[in-house]
Amino acid sequence: KDRIEQKLAGRHLSDGSLALFDMTSSYVEGSSSELAEFGYSRDKKRGKAQVNWGLLTDSEGRPVALDVFPGNVRDSGTLLPQVRKLKDRFSLENFILVGDRGMITGKHIKELHAEAGVDWVTALASQSIRPLVRSGVIQQSLFEETNLFEIEHADYPGERLIACRNPVLGRKRAYVRAELIAATVTELEKVRKLVLNGKLTDAGKIGVRVGRVVNNRNMQKHFDLTIDTGVFEFEINQVSVTEEAAMDGLYIIRTSVSKEKMTAGEAVTAYKRLTSVERAFRTSKSLEMQVRPIHHWLDDRVKTHLFICMLAYYVRWHMQQAWKGITFQDDEKPKHTDPV
Repeated sequence: KDRIEQKLAGRHLSDGSLALFDMTSSYVEGSSSELAEFGYSRDKKRGKAQVNWGLLTDSEGRPVALDVFPGNVRDSGTLLPQVRKLKDRFSLENFILVGDRGMITGKHIKELHAEAGVDWVTALASQSIRPLVRSGVIQQSLFEETNLFEIEHADYPGERLIACRNPVLGRKRAYVRAELIAATVTELEKVRKLVLNGKLTDAGKIGVRVGRVVNNRNMQKHFDLTIDTGVFEFEINQVSVTEEAAMDGLYIIRTSVSKEKMTAGEAVTAYKRLTSVERAFRTSKSLEMQVRPIHHWLDDRVKTHLFICMLAYYVRWHMQQAWKGITFQDDEKPKHTDPV
């Protein structure tokens, strides 16, 4: 495994190149493997132990290396070993690591700042975007003539923040929110009728029934509720709705790469390249590769199974590139494509 990964890294990674890293999980049959633990299941398999496995690829999504972790390890706990691998095993002095907002956290960014030659590209979590919108640093009016612009902020010293607004995604989220609120209102009206008719009077039972309704669609933040014995009233919290609407279609890329090395548009594109790693996960879990379920019980065999699947995807990736002409794949984007 080490020898093969060394050759793949030498073939597809070089100083200054992008390295993409993401992690997923696969459920395990049996209980002998020490790697099998209960954790957040991306396979949506409740009651099944799992292993986590991370994939390191080049900028085109070609797999270079794979690591297997216990099933209860968080995404962020797998990042720094990749930095050490790129620097020590693959002998890269300068590279740009790309990871999602759950992978490259604020804690890691402080540690990455201390690593010479290591730059990174990630995105801000929604809870970090909200204060920027509330303070007026980012406003919808700023996107009237452009879909992205770059800002600096005192909370992110030495970093570049690239604010992007996808109008198509914004309209979709506005539509979905309106539908969810309308559906929640319909259900709350049913509860209110029960209370008015005297069929539901206990405050505790009213609260349980209402909680079930608003939590079902995660709409509790958009409603003001009044609950008492024989009393139930509700109204839509327009302040909350307006505040969330201001973030529709909005995302912010966060990077340490200088403007001389990477433009704002290139930083957005670099982050979006993570979809190639996600595509590798989806393909590996499909009937083509059959990563899951994992029937091996010994740790070495679990790791070997996943590594063989990674090599199979590597072959598949090159076959797909070679057969573009006869499979009618059109990957050529028009010039001046909006990266947002």
